[in-house]
Amino acid sequence: MPILAIGAFAGIRMAELERLDWKAVDLERKFIEIRAGQAKTASRRVIPISDNLAAWLTPLERKGKIVRTKELQTHVPALARALKMEWPRNVLRHSFISYRIAIVQSAYQVALKAGNSATIIFKHYRELTTESEADKWFGILPKDGQMENTFLWDRRKNRITLNGKLIEK
Repeated sequence: MPILAIGAFAGIRMAELERLDWKAVDLERKFIEIRAGQAKTASRRVIPISDNLAAWLTPLERKGKIVRTKELQTHVPALARALKMEWPRNVLRHSFISYRIAIVQSAYQVALKAGNSATIIFKHYRELTTESEADKWFGILPKDGQMENTFLWDRRKNRITLNGKLIEK
């Protein structure tokens, strides 16, 4: 769950998420710190935690590494294939940037938080969505009881279960 929430609502690259520890997530002050050694660009950045991201992260146990497998880059695409979904690399980050610029209206400000250049943000993400759609994106909250769901994926057997019920084989 934290991988999806942080990717979608903070725009952190999957490779950066693999290096991130829960100590970098400060829910009280509402920011995530990516240290220079963790960032693709080798520059420290501080990413604000939106209200909806806080709602997703608050109920979770926050100890140790956020990503507990070193194979995230292979597991996520394989899971998407098993679910018959398309899942481009860093798709949640790209969505975050598109929606964030629709709200902030500043390529420079979004670039600072995303660890990218304003030129790239302006060229690839500007005007891909509306402020209204962005408000909906950042309004996605966990539903009552949703955090109690259990999702298990056995990659070797290509078997997916949700709350103990086989959903894909």
